[in-house]
Amino acid sequence: MYLLLNHTTLIIIITVIISLAAWQNKTLFNRLIFYPPAVSRGQWDRFVTHGFIHADSMHLLFNMFTLYFFGRVIEGLYRPFVFGYGFVLFYVFAIVVAMIPSYIKNKDNASYLSLGASGGVSAVLFAFILIAPWESIYLFAIVPIPAIVFAIAYVAYSIYANKRGGSNINHLAHLWGGAFGVVATIVLRPQILPHFFGALLNPFG
Repeated sequence: MYLLLNHTTLIIIITVIISLAAWQNKTLFNRLIFYPPAVSRGQWDRFVTHGFIHADSMHLLFNMFTLYFFGRVIEGLYRPFVFGYGFVLFYVFAIVVAMIPSYIKNKDNASYLSLGASGGVSAVLFAFILIAPWESIYLFAIVPIPAIVFAIAYVAYSIYANKRGGSNINHLAHLWGGAFGVVATIVLRPQILPHFFGALLNPFG
């Protein structure tokens, strides 16, 4: 029963439903996407709603696939907080926080748009890395990479790609989402930090 009703699964179902609905309704899609001028006019809900729509099926599949495999672990870490809704709030706050730097940078940019759950998913992924830094993460669901190696490469590439520009991917949101996941987890679970360093120094333990 828990496997069917856990918050990770419910978030995935809601995200899939909203993404599918938005693909069928351009007006809805445009209302939910992150658009800085609209936010500046008072549509602050876009900080949240953009995380529940996606550009296409592959974008949706990749994010939800990652959330499914790592979200269930992190949900167990956060579930005791806020009357059992700690993971939901963690995920939503990650989506919001991940977008703040992009909003500040593009506040007056009428051509800027952003969407997708990557900020929240990055937070979940990096929180997982604190728990199991040597656990294998499968790149493209095929190539196994130690989580800590993936994290270093992910951050390095995101910084490089963000500086280079010219991409439709919001690398800045990935970075800030991951940072939020690490900081929030350490703040709420301070014991995770010595656990992380202990695990990091004992890859075969």
